[in-house]
Amino acid sequence: MSAWLSQNWGNIVILSVIALAVGSVIFFRIRARRRGESGCSCGCGGCAMQGICHGQGENKKS
Repeated sequence: MSAWLSQNWGNIVILSVIALAVGSVIFFRIRARRRGESGCSCGCGGCAMQGICHGQGENKKS
């Protein structure tokens, strides 16, 4: 086991960093969604779905 770890420690570190980055993105997207923040951060003025977005339209789900 020790030999395998010493041969693959670089891969393990890189994979850990990538997993941490993906996990952080998922966490912050879920948190932003729960706060009701927009998905693109550029406002709703030019959005084709501006009348439905954020639960303000006919398709509001309770």
